[in-house]
Amino acid sequence: MKYAHLNRRSAIAAGGMALFSTPGLFAEELLATPRLTEGPFFPDRLPLDQDNDLIIVNDNTTPAVGEITHLTGRILTKSGSEVQNATVEIWQCDANAVYLHSRDSDRKKQQQDQNFQGYGKFETASDGGYRFRTIKPVPYPGRPAPHIHIKVSQNGHEVLTTQLMIRGHEGNARDGVFRRAGDVAERERILGDFKPLPDSKIGELACHFDIVLGRTPADR
Repeated sequence: MKYAHLNRRSAIAAGGMALFSTPGLFAEELLATPRLTEGPFFPDRLPLDQDNDLIIVNDNTTPAVGEITHLTGRILTKSGSEVQNATVEIWQCDANAVYLHSRDSDRKKQQQDQNFQGYGKFETASDGGYRFRTIKPVPYPGRPAPHIHIKVSQNGHEVLTTQLMIRGHEGNARDGVFRRAGDVAERERILGDFKPLPDSKIGELACHFDIVLGRTPADR
């Protein structure tokens, strides 16, 4: 994969996101990541390049515009077990706030960053880990909170659709989707820290975001 090759130049050193547990009797059980809307712009024409490196399309050498971000994490059950062979999909708008969707990109062709893949996927290994190289999300008209859409599937079944937002961003409080995520504790579970990557000479960022599934296909 391109991501693995490019990543030899800089190791990801992301801090782990705190996992939240249920108080009281079931203190060992992790709290599920809230479900959030898929939104209107899941790509209606998936790109030919669907790997986990969204800033380089195919064999192009020009990277996407934006703050390069190494997004990593694990897919976990509520009991804390790692979920193997889960497919993690992400999609987001480019740095010019254009999605890879005909309803958006067809009317904003002059603005669209043709070097941004817009969508990627990754299959977890035995440790439940996933990784992507993308850009730090930016606000979108109507959505003041920058966000990355995430969908997790297993054995051909979608088990969770959610969104990752930036902890501390001023737009969160004005964002309807963020407010509908639940109470303060639930909203905390969709926030991530985008921190400078140590020793990066080009200003890369890292975000570690663990996802806890409320159910798996076995629970159906």
